[in-house]
Amino acid sequence: MNTVNASDPATDPAVRDYAGAGAWSLTGVITRLRRVLRSSVRQEFPWESLPMAQVEVMQRLADEPGMGVSDLADRQRLATNTVSSLVQQMVTAGFVERTPRPGDRRAVNLILTQTGTEILAAWQAANDRRLGQALERLPEAYQNVIENAVPALAALAALLEAEDQTRNRDQARQSGTRP
Repeated sequence: MNTVNASDPATDPAVRDYAGAGAWSLTGVITRLRRVLRSSVRQEFPWESLPMAQVEVMQRLADEPGMGVSDLADRQRLATNTVSSLVQQMVTAGFVERTPRPGDRRAVNLILTQTGTEILAAWQAANDRRLGQALERLPEAYQNVIENAVPALAALAALLEAEDQTRNRDQARQSGTRP
């Protein structure tokens, strides 16, 4: 097994600068990890033109099927017209389907199609494979630290998301617009 030359995460020169460095370092590492995963996964698939924004929309729709464009825009923190364009591209590609919303002829619910579900599953499997292979090459101490950090990182993401939703709701109320 190829591993990083390290026996202890605290003394590894590759990560020493990150130890105890705080929130900005976490942001930097997450950004770097996303970038390298996105780049390496794209090498595996012929449909490499699939934008990350579409992948993220498909992930959201897999988690919360039936959202409308406005709700999706709010949850993704994107402009409604941006999400509308993304959705139109994804409908054209056969990844997303619009269904009429009961009781509101102007609104639609968005759901992943079978094709969209399959592409998302393939994308996620490629990421899992790539990340799993890399994790196996890390020292066991790193593997344990990363595994133990996942629940805390998930809680951090949920906290930040909830705070954003509350802030957006409060701002909408103050301005008299729809939350």
